[in-house]
Amino acid sequence: MSSAFSASQWLKQLDADGSSVRLPELLWYQRHTRVLNLKPTMSIQSKLAGTYLARSKGRGMEFDEVRHYQPGDDVRTIDWRVTARSGKVHTKLFREEKERPVFIVTDLTDSMRFGSNLLFKSVQAAHLAAMIAWHVKEHGDKLGGLVFSNQQHRELKPQGRSHGVLRYLQALQQCHQSSTKMNGLTLSHALGQQRRLSRPGSLVYILSDFATVDEQALRHIRAISQHNEVTCCQISDPLERGLPSSARGIAAVRNQQQVVTAELADAGLRLRYQKQQQQQQAKLIEALKQLGCKYLDISAGAPVVSQLEQIHHGR
Repeated sequence: MSSAFSASQWLKQLDADGSSVRLPELLWYQRHTRVLNLKPTMSIQSKLAGTYLARSKGRGMEFDEVRHYQPGDDVRTIDWRVTARSGKVHTKLFREEKERPVFIVTDLTDSMRFGSNLLFKSVQAAHLAAMIAWHVKEHGDKLGGLVFSNQQHRELKPQGRSHGVLRYLQALQQCHQSSTKMNGLTLSHALGQQRRLSRPGSLVYILSDFATVDEQALRHIRAISQHNEVTCCQISDPLERGLPSSARGIAAVRNQQQVVTAELADAGLRLRYQKQQQQQQAKLIEALKQLGCKYLDISAGAPVVSQLEQIHHGR
């Protein structure tokens, strides 16, 4: 997205209202995945063939290095040029290509149904999930995970190509608009299910405001992160990070509509509130760091593409 677009123009371009999740606005992210980087930073342990290079050396498609021949090495991998040049037998080593499933856990529970500026936190989570999903498809990985609300949840086993992405986007739309109680989940229960779904060497994204995170949820995250690469994306609203000094609105004054400004809180109260919120966020970040997770802070008050562009460029 061009930085020239204002937030209101961006919503208009997506034909979005900020409070509901529609399939067209999720499809829009198919062309905006360049600011993400899903390259693994840990060893991939899947036994299936795929598009990433394992750190273990063996037979495969990608040349890695040459070393001295050892008893038991396949004679077909002998590098005859290096052998002739050095006078000692050398063999080629390869890095084996592996598959890495990607799981997205998207929280659409009641605490996420809030937005004071641009989007509901739940809508922002859906937008971020869509961007990740399209990036997964672009790199040939399989996509799975969980979408859950207080009303219902969808558990999605990994599938590849566009089918895996579209299935996840439909789950986002259906769970967000659902008003019927159908076995909804809490964050802790959802992470417990994801713990069962995850395969060693997977990449797991957890998208939530973490408002209901507890010791049980952290235990599940610890178990998942022991054999997987976990990124926790905290979705927040600007009002949760700091109180404004005043607010503007439309009011009827002498039978006429006028813009009025109301004072909301004094400087001392705003400062105490901001400090309290910063302490809570720091506590969460430290807990996730101790569990070996990556942390990404995303606001519901600005388009997610522009935020990731700023992170990507180090601003």
